[in-house]
Amino acid sequence: MAEKKLVIAREAIAGRVKELGSRITADYQGRQLLVVGILNGAFIFMADLIREIDLPLEIDFVRVKSYGAGSSSSGTLNFTKDVEIPMAGKDLLLVEDIIDTGLTIANVKEIFAAKNPLSIKVCALIDKKERRKIPIVADYVGFEIEEGFLVGYGLDFAEKHRHYHEVYHLLNCD
Repeated sequence: MAEKKLVIAREAIAGRVKELGSRITADYQGRQLLVVGILNGAFIFMADLIREIDLPLEIDFVRVKSYGAGSSSSGTLNFTKDVEIPMAGKDLLLVEDIIDTGLTIANVKEIFAAKNPLSIKVCALIDKKERRKIPIVADYVGFEIEEGFLVGYGLDFAEKHRHYHEVYHLLNCD
């Protein structure tokens, strides 16, 4: 069994998601919002987030893999599911579980910009800059975490540990 240390408690996550939902609601009043979650990691965070956004919106997902079964990014993106809802003329909000190296979200933003949305913003549960390779700034951030391999609340290690209600530092993942 993997050893883990609590980093973000369930109550803190719920409170911060509520705050982010309120900010997004205020920022997108009167606009046509398309919320796109980046699978698999963002699905839990996004489910909670969209319930806190008090606006009509559309929801879709893209599946992008950059980690495989390891604990560090391969640097190569593999799109296995694309967005099905047209994004031209809409405001696009990308929802990510964690921004680490920045490679995934930067590449997704670049590819989606070619689909002519009115705007593209990023909402990340966790912004973790210790391994950042590309300068990328999220527009909405739940938590900034300095270091450690994180799991829970959608974040995984080798497709395990996503189901926890809280975020943990996985102590022995190497």
